[in-house]
Amino acid sequence: MTANDNWGWRARIGLFIVGNEAVPEAEWWAMAPPGVSVHAARVTARAPWARWRADRQGVEPEDDLLRGCRQFAAMRLSAVVIAHSSSSLLGGKGWDEATVACLAALLDKGVFVTTNGLDTQAALRASSVRRPLLVLPPWFNDDLMTAGLSYYADHGFAPCGPLRFDPGRKWRDLPPGELTRQGLGFEQEVEPLYAQIKAACPTEADGVLIAGTGFRCVAILQALEQDLKRPVISANQASLWHCLRSTGVQSRIAGYGNLFQL
Repeated sequence: MTANDNWGWRARIGLFIVGNEAVPEAEWWAMAPPGVSVHAARVTARAPWARWRADRQGVEPEDDLLRGCRQFAAMRLSAVVIAHSSSSLLGGKGWDEATVACLAALLDKGVFVTTNGLDTQAALRASSVRRPLLVLPPWFNDDLMTAGLSYYADHGFAPCGPLRFDPGRKWRDLPPGELTRQGLGFEQEVEPLYAQIKAACPTEADGVLIAGTGFRCVAILQALEQDLKRPVISANQASLWHCLRSTGVQSRIAGYGNLFQL
């Protein structure tokens, strides 16, 4: 008998993720079905990871994306995703499509290329959610919160909130930009997040969207859906689901929300 080696014989997915975060890979590996492997390229550039040209007719990718694409092109991948909510939110309307076109030209023909913005939009529409409570990590500053609301409004949604997670007394007095540098990404707990979302979700919200691929949350998606009786979508969950379905993997994954049953 052979042991599981996590070989991606059904699909191999390449992720561009923040250079100093551990959450994206951990959550993807927790959710990924048998036969699907996950491969990360790390990015240290500021968001968005591809810059609009002056005429806004296209984007110029940061060096980390170019280097990652060269590596991914040799790996026979099924899909590549910019797993970074902030890039989509700050890039704004049209950025996702421009960046996908740019990266697709650098990768093997036939590789599905996407962004976290496109993935969350697809997940919201598949779940028939139009008015999600937008939940954001505490390291998102006010400008990024405003960009998040505008991004989803510009794409046909009517987000409620936003709710920015309160990480507790230890962290409350630090500015958003200091939280990850001080290690919150490794100390954040999911139980307080569950409690805050459950208490804050307004009746007019027809679902919940938890943005931020470095925001630990997939462990509570199922419990929130059961208690709120509404779809609950997270950044990493949406990207994995979109990549699986777009590459022909139809696995119904248990324990991480109803999205994986669609």
